[in-house]
Parts: sequence; structure tokens; C-alpha cells
Amino acid sequence: MTHWVPPTVGCRVNRGYARSVVGRKLLYPRDYPQTTAGSANVTSLGVGYQSLRIQGYAYGAHGLNEGLSNDPDDCIFPNVNVETSFGNEIKTKCRVPIMTGALGSTFIAAHYWDSFAAGAALCGFPIVVGENVVGVDRESTLENGGITHAPELDRRINTFLRYYDGYGAIIVQMNVEDTRNGVAEYLAEKYGDQIILELKWGQGAKDIGGEIQVKSIEYAQFLKKRGYVVDPDPTDPTVQEAFKNHAVTSFARHSRLGGTNLDTAAQVQEDFMNAVAYLRKLGFKRISLKTGAYGMEALAMSIRLSADAKLDLLTIDGAGGGTGMSPWNMMDHWGIPSLPLHAKAYEYCKMLEDQGVEVPDISFAGGFAREDHIFKALSLGAPYTKLVCMGRAPMIPGYLGSNIQGVFQEEKREQLHGHWTELPSTVKAVGTYPEEIFAGWEAVKAKVGADEMKDIPFGAVAMYGYADKLACGLQQFMAGARKFSLSEITRDELVAANRETAVETGISYMTDALNDKAVKIMEGKF
Repeated sequence: MTHWVPPTVGCRVNRGYARSVVGRKLLYPRDYPQTTAGSANVTSLGVGYQSLRIQGYAYGAHGLNEGLSNDPDDCIFPNVNVETSFGNEIKTKCRVPIMTGALGSTFIAAHYWDSFAAGAALCGFPIVVGENVVGVDRESTLENGGITHAPELDRRINTFLRYYDGYGAIIVQMNVEDTRNGVAEYLAEKYGDQIILELKWGQGAKDIGGEIQVKSIEYAQFLKKRGYVVDPDPTDPTVQEAFKNHAVTSFARHSRLGGTNLDTAAQVQEDFMNAVAYLRKLGFKRISLKTGAYGMEALAMSIRLSADAKLDLLTIDGAGGGTGMSPWNMMDHWGIPSLPLHAKAYEYCKMLEDQGVEVPDISFAGGFAREDHIFKALSLGAPYTKLVCMGRAPMIPGYLGSNIQGVFQEEKREQLHGHWTELPSTVKAVGTYPEEIFAGWEAVKAKVGADEMKDIPFGAVAMYGYADKLACGLQQFMAGARKFSLSEITRDELVAANRETAVETGISYMTDALNDKAVKIMEGKF
């Protein structure tokens, strides 16, 4: 007789049996340290980015670079300029209008960071070091309540800076625990203007603090001692006995909610402005804010306060999303979906502009992965959106490259966290050696040189290929819209595929768009 073992522990199928046995652990993805997970991104009432279509035009050419004319030989998609910049007094340049989501204290972020950071630097777009990196690092040291040694955070920053060439940025995020641990003070003293500091209000995946899962009770106890919420409590004798008997096999580390001592919007305003003023006093010249899929009041506060504080960037993350260990049902059922949230963000930004207030540069986040997503998000929020924030999508090349590198460099497989011992047929269909497999190999080699190429993670090369694909696809959409630079993109480049989306976004229904001009043409009025 065989014992029944729940075959789907941690996934969303047949959970009725498993939840009775596994309990609260089933709130989170299966095999979390080795996977990433996000929302199914279900939107309500048929309103979503999938209900927007990109408008094309039969004539015209706008925004050509200097030296180009409207001659058909110049108006080709490779001549579309997809570079962007953001910032208040200091402009941060980006080769492509994307940035990563926050890659924080998760083991996935730590294991594949070299690929992520080197890739972002080589591609020239910003990468975000997420919350809690210092707090979970067993090698970091705190003295008198402040961080004095943070090797993991240093590694993450320096990996990016090694390949940084003036495009992109390294952004470091702070939450409640990071603030308590003196991360801002540490960064100001050691790195100064080399980094952008990001305050965090929330994200699109969940409305509680960041989480990781650990399987060592000793590590769980270390995290509790560091001041984190650890569930179940690893210092509880009952839990210790359950762990000994394998009834409890892991612990979830949670961050705290911010703003719990604030009761009104006025108090939020005062607290936020004081926090920014303190960071300016420390010497930070570039500061950003990340907010989540909260309601309209919080959205308005994030936009208005970012404007008043003259922040360099505001990232608005809609539901659903997720790069890490967010509770399944929370990812699917909390918060405002991306399109309605972003449509309202545009409305509020326009209100600020009409009042004569300088609108902060905006990045939209929440389920984006492809070049059509990038175009739609930039167009929906134009002219305020400068970037599109992507979570899991740019991480995938890092995993893929590490798996491939582990096949060719078996001695490094464990260090690389590669999972393949041989190339699968899907990769062999593309090539059998690295230079053949990766379309971006020679481009990266030309950029860094043959000697340095030996140290470039394969995941970074894969990310370069992914970013190149996004850039080329975006160029093609923009050329079809007759817009040859990002600054020329407007909301008129979009049409709504259903009336509901048109009402929610203010984007014209597809047969209403330009209908007034069409009627005049039918009357012979060109």
C-alpha cells in the first residue's frame, strides 16, 4: 500500500486535498526558492490592455532624428529612436524604455543577479534592487542599529556598475526594515550619486510586506532576531517540535506594513515630505517612488507628492503582477487592475499639468512582457510615461542563460544555479554552441571585448537578445504609427476594441477614432 502524497502542493490545481494537510504553506507558490510566480492578470468587465489596439497611419512621418528626411529611404523602422530619459534636475538616459521590477531578498534574485545586473547594464536600462537585501544577508553587520557591512548589497550594486556605460541606472529600494537598519545612510556614504534611492509604498502583486520562504529553522531564527515577522514563529517550542517532526518544513519571512501610524492624507503628506527632505540632506540627488494597486486616493497622493517633492520617477504598479513569493489568491483578487489604474493616473497627471504643476516622470508596471505592451503603456500615459516596468519577463533570459551555461561549464553549474545537464531539444533546434545559440553573442562581445566576454554570464547575453527583440518590435510599431521618436507618441496611437474600455480610458472606440475626418473626406473635404 502506498501513502498518498499531494501531487500539487503549492500549485493552484486540486488544492482541496492539499490544503487540509499542508495548511498555510499552501498560500504561496510551490518550490518557491526555485520559481517565480505572478498573477493570472485577470481583469474585470473586459477592460484591459488586451482591449487596446495600436493605430496605424497611411501617411506622414514625425520625430525623425536630425539629418534624416521624410524620404522613404530614411523613414524605415531601424531609424526609429527608442531611447528615453527620466528625472527632474538630473536626467537618466536609457537605451530602451524599460526597467526591471524590484528584485529584492528572494533567493531567485540573489542566485541570478549577475545575469540580471550585467544584462541590464549592457542593455542600458535601469534595474531595481528590491527591499530587504541587507536585512536577510547573514554576512551583513549592524552596529548601534545601523548597517556597517552589507556584502550582498555591495555585490548587487557593483555588478551593475562594472558594465554601466552611462545608460540605465541602479535603483535601490527601501521599506520599513531597511529604513530602521540605516540602509539609506550606508548607501549615501558609500555610493552617493551612483544610485537612485527608491521609497516603496507597495506593488501590484500584494498589499502586505515583502516575503521570502526559508527552510532552515536557524535562518528563520536569525531573521526573527533581525526584526522580521517570521511565520510560524521559529522560537515557539511547539513550532520547533513540529519542525523536528517535519510537520513544519519552512518559514515565511514578512516585512511590515508602512504608514500604520498615519490616519489622514494630510499626515501622509507631512511624513512623506519629511522623509524626502531627510534623504536630500543625506545627499541623494535622485529619488523615486514605487506605489502599488491601491485605490484612487493613494494613486492621487503618489502623483501629487511626487510632483511636490520633485522626485525623479514614480512607478505605478497595477494588479496583477508579481515576481516573488506573493500569496496566490492575493495576487488574483486584490487591487486595481493595471489598465483602469493607469488610465486614472493619466487623468490625474493631466489635472496637475492644467494647474501649472510640473508632472513627475512616470513608469507603468503590472503584467507587461512584450513590445506591444510597451507601446500601449507609453501611449496610454503619454506624454508623462517615460518607461515601462517589467517583472518576470526580463528575468526569464537570466534563468535560461544560466541553465545553458551550466551545460557548457559543468564545474560552475551549482554556482550558476543551472538545472540542465544537457541542452534540451528546443535549444538544440537553435544551436549547439553558445555563439550559435545566442543571437546577441557577437554584439555583446564587440561591446565588452574578447577578454571580458569570458566573464559575461550567459544570462546577460540572453537578456541582451531579449531587449534587442523588444527594441526592434517597438521600432516596427512606432514606424507604423509614423512616430520616429518616443516623444512623439500620443494617446491618439491607441483605439479601444470595446465600448467599455473606451469609457474607462477615454481612448476612442476604433470606429469612432478619426471618424470626423473620414466624414469630411466622404464629403470631398480633404
